[in-house]
Amino acid sequence: MVGRGDLTNAEWGRLEPLLPRCGARGGRWSEHRKVINGVLFRVRTGVPWRDLPERFGPWETVYKRHRRWSADGTWDLLLTRVQAAEDAEGRIDWDVSVDSTTARAHQHAAGARNTAPPVVAPQKGPHGGANPVDPVLRTLSVRLAEVVRQASA
Repeated sequence: MVGRGDLTNAEWGRLEPLLPRCGARGGRWSEHRKVINGVLFRVRTGVPWRDLPERFGPWETVYKRHRRWSADGTWDLLLTRVQAAEDAEGRIDWDVSVDSTTARAHQHAAGARNTAPPVVAPQKGPHGGANPVDPVLRTLSVRLAEVVRQASA
């Protein structure tokens, strides 16, 4: 049974070759896909580990794998590899514009705009500013980034 928010077959196909092959402790690991879906479910919903649905397997397994991969850098490595794959295909625009300017408005300037802002077509890049992003890699990298942020917190 595939739940809402679980890895799609396309996402899994991109991620599976990047995952560790087997447990270092001599035993077979539970299926990576089921455990990763459990981690994604927890990150998305914020439920306690013990309240994970049974379809993800024992909550202890999901928790321990998440903790192990957080400690040994596996989540960071996965995110880096997925981003590198997107970047190699020219699908990431690394240009970032940050402006920390603060302008205080008058207290009477809090009203709504009377007219819609003008629509400006993007001018940057060979595609008119639009990055051709593979939606599978984009959602996978967003999900992995969220897991890495959660693991770092």
